[in-house]
Amino acid sequence: MRCKILLLNATIILFLINCDNPSNRYAVRGTIRSLDLNTNKVVIAHDTIADLMPPMVMPFFVPGGELNQVKVGDSVLFEFVWNDSLPFAHKFSVVGRGYMPEDDDFFDDEYSEKSIGDVIDDVTLLTIDSINYNLSQSDGKYRFISYIFPRCPMPNMCPAVIMKNNVLANNFSESNLIEFLLISFDYIHDTPSVLKRNYSSIIEQNKNVIILSSTGRTEDIYSIVRQTGANFWGVEEEKIGHTMRSVLIDPNRKLLASWPGDDWNVNHAENAIKLVIK
Repeated sequence: MRCKILLLNATIILFLINCDNPSNRYAVRGTIRSLDLNTNKVVIAHDTIADLMPPMVMPFFVPGGELNQVKVGDSVLFEFVWNDSLPFAHKFSVVGRGYMPEDDDFFDDEYSEKSIGDVIDDVTLLTIDSINYNLSQSDGKYRFISYIFPRCPMPNMCPAVIMKNNVLANNFSESNLIEFLLISFDYIHDTPSVLKRNYSSIIEQNKNVIILSSTGRTEDIYSIVRQTGANFWGVEEEKIGHTMRSVLIDPNRKLLASWPGDDWNVNHAENAIKLVIK
């Protein structure tokens, strides 16, 4: 292990890098969304970082003057160094010069799927105490959102998602920067009282978990589910079908990351959350 000293804006930042541990270093590809030369930070929409996290739009700290070599819209390769003190990106190479096209939302509506970096619309659901809960009322915090269907007969689907969220919530129990939202899309059966009877113990164990009912909020539940890339159907016919997805949104409801299906890795999700809330 050896030290590296960087002089940035007349401030000396001293940190340790374990240069002999390849598991701390990751090759990453992505597209630059924005950059700030004053703070040495760049926002990149990156591909999957193998064994670490899914595709996300997130800021990276870049020591030195490498950001002078890139511009918004560039497709880049770089190395990401993960450590406990100050994760950073460096060794940038531009593999394609580009630009950020303007969004064409002519055909978008409240049910259109949002892309990474887009803002999720505000919706109103119900807490287990039958109190209106606006998604915007938790603005200022990161939110990890998953959808549940308590009557789901498949133990490796909804119950597994609940357990994974429970683990994450417990791991971030000391942080006041993130909340975990479990939202039921069964707007007929899963009333607040039903959810309270089934899941009140989870909330008692983890104060950062919020369980929400969509009873009487049909348009709101369709809006948030579709915008985050999930889907469900057949609630009124009692033949419910659905797809699974969990998402991470930032304090302004910007979509940062998405985990499709139910087999996402808890450790990878934890890594992604840790990095963005540092």
